[in-house]
Amino acid sequence: LHDFSGQLGEQRVHFHAMRLRDSLFLWVGAAPALASLAVAMCSPRDSIPVAASLLGDPSDTASSCLAQRLGRCGRAGRRGPGPGRASPVALRQQPGLGPAEGCGARCPGRGACAAAGCGSFHPVRRTKKQIFVSYNLQNTDSNFTLLIENRIKEEMTAFPDKF
Repeated sequence: LHDFSGQLGEQRVHFHAMRLRDSLFLWVGAAPALASLAVAMCSPRDSIPVAASLLGDPSDTASSCLAQRLGRCGRAGRRGPGPGRASPVALRQQPGLGPAEGCGARCPGRGACAAAGCGSFHPVRRTKKQIFVSYNLQNTDSNFTLLIENRIKEEMTAFPDKF
């Protein structure tokens, strides 16, 4: 069990992480609420974690996108491009896709996150386990969610045993 918080822009954001045997639960919010819940896990057929919304409005993909970016697949992620797969460099060089596009709450899913360079190749992805995420903030701007991810990354680096 690990609680931490951060002042991100003008908003105070609280984080609650529970390391479980084979998974991680991460709650992000400003006030006590559980409006959404998503899970991400590895697939034997893809290096990008598969994410699904479990609770809340299915059109609000903030929790599932964050879960997908924080999840990490073991061997599948190190396999390399392979047939039908683009390399990380090729994905990042797609025209019209900046580093933060597709990463906000309106992320249309797995392909868009990966194509934007933040799905299977995101630096925050380091949990190597099934991850449940509850994102309970109104602000779903991609720049703000990047601040959220960076704060989580700082905490994961400082306290790896808590994650």
